[in-house]
Amino acid sequence: MEAAEAADSIQELAEEEHPTDGTFRRDAAVLIGILAMLLAITSLGGEHAAKETVNANIQATDTYAFYQAKNGRQTDTQLAADNLAVLLLTQPDLPADVRASIQGHIDDYNATVSYYESNPATGEGKKELLVTAAGYVEQREHAHTQEQNFAYAQALFQIAIVLSSVAIVASSRWLLGGGLALGALGLLLMLNGYLLLVHLPTL
Repeated sequence: MEAAEAADSIQELAEEEHPTDGTFRRDAAVLIGILAMLLAITSLGGEHAAKETVNANIQATDTYAFYQAKNGRQTDTQLAADNLAVLLLTQPDLPADVRASIQGHIDDYNATVSYYESNPATGEGKKELLVTAAGYVEQREHAHTQEQNFAYAQALFQIAIVLSSVAIVASSRWLLGGGLALGALGLLLMLNGYLLLVHLPTL
């Protein structure tokens, strides 16, 4: 049930004649209005958490893919340096200028290998990419946990609104009390969705 539907329900119930106490009806209508407001707030939090989960997952996947690409280029460069080093060892009769040129290439390759391993200046070395990817994974898990709390809270608010609406029709205080209890539990879950004071089991 959406907030607008809850508001319509309140108005319809208010316009009907029921053999129930006016204070009871007013309290129930106020409760339904509060529950509808909390449901709307929870829905916004859930939508935001869902977007954060998707975005963080995409960023984590892209970062790990970039890491793998760096790792592949680093491996190829290291192999090229090793092959040239073997050439120098197996060809001791090479002219001095040729050996110097080959050694220069080896030094360049080794520098590139180090660049791929770690580059704090750009944050695009393998070491830095792993840290960045881990951060995105943490963001994803945080948002997913929030989304789960919001989903539970929305379900409880919807049930609470239905119970409270039925309570007016049936003139049942215990149904209204049930709606109030479920609404209170939904409120706790909604607050936990924003604050994450308690971590629920992940589904």
